[in-house]
Amino acid sequence: MHVFWGLLVIAVGSFCQSSSYVPIRKVRGWSWESFWLVQGIFAWLVFPLLGALLAVPEGGSLCAVFSSDPSAALEAAGYGVLWGVGGLTFGLSMRYLGVALGQSVSLGTCAGFGTLFPALFAGEDLFAGQGLVLLLGVAITLAGIAVIGYAGSLRAQNMTEEQKRAAIKDFALTKGLLVALLAGVMSACFNLGLEAGRPLRIEGVDPLFATLPATLAVTVGGFCTNALYCLRQNARNRTFSDYGRRSLLAGNLFFCALAGGLWYSQFFGFGVGRSFFEAGSVVEAFAWCILMALNVVFSNLWGVLLAEWRGVSRKTIAVLVCGLAILIFSLVFPNLF
Repeated sequence: MHVFWGLLVIAVGSFCQSSSYVPIRKVRGWSWESFWLVQGIFAWLVFPLLGALLAVPEGGSLCAVFSSDPSAALEAAGYGVLWGVGGLTFGLSMRYLGVALGQSVSLGTCAGFGTLFPALFAGEDLFAGQGLVLLLGVAITLAGIAVIGYAGSLRAQNMTEEQKRAAIKDFALTKGLLVALLAGVMSACFNLGLEAGRPLRIEGVDPLFATLPATLAVTVGGFCTNALYCLRQNARNRTFSDYGRRSLLAGNLFFCALAGGLWYSQFFGFGVGRSFFEAGSVVEAFAWCILMALNVVFSNLWGVLLAEWRGVSRKTIAVLVCGLAILIFSLVFPNLF
């Protein structure tokens, strides 16, 4: 029963994350780098800080949590810098491939590397016992995502250039796939950062929120990467004036804050939901892959709602549904053993 509640909490956070790109579509009159930086302030600084404060023991402070093991905090932030590259290119993959296909390719790669790397670093044997179940679970998840990716390629074949541009303004399949693969590999560093930040779970921390200080360390590192790139683009494209357009500021800030809060919900839900799983179990080790699989499922549902699949053939829809079914099966697979 605890596993069910854990999965439910992760699913709610995943749904919120997959919904985070909807408010961004409401941002008006700003360049990509401007709204990406502003939503990042909320997603990677403001909300993670508020979440981390929930983990502070009574009578303690957040500074005391981080100073309990500064090397762990720095290592987590270092992984965050690498993850920031993934977060940056992840946003670009949405730009070139759309919500559905972009998230599918990026999150599929992220699911595989983010789940298996911590197990390998911990010396887990992936060809026997619990390690084999973990490997098979990842393989099933990747199979489902590959099927969805195939559906995306079928969509691209069946659509005219005019239809592609109408659904996704900057559609570019080859460039988008390369960017999405890079995003997935680098985004896997987020889970490595959470593992590196385990020593920050000091005595007195509420188990429900134990991972949130490490989450803050990772997102701060990621913010640095994204901020440097966005500010450079502001300078290159002369778009610093975006922030001074008073008629647009209030509305854009609102939608960026909403997007940032929704995005952070995935890791808030991930940390809280994972606490329901038995420590050291296959389900706990597979939790990252569960989060990524749910992100893909919900992102494709949003893709349908946003008309990104409009006009495709019945075969394409059938392939998409098949891929989603495989992903849903992957969520329960670890519980069969």
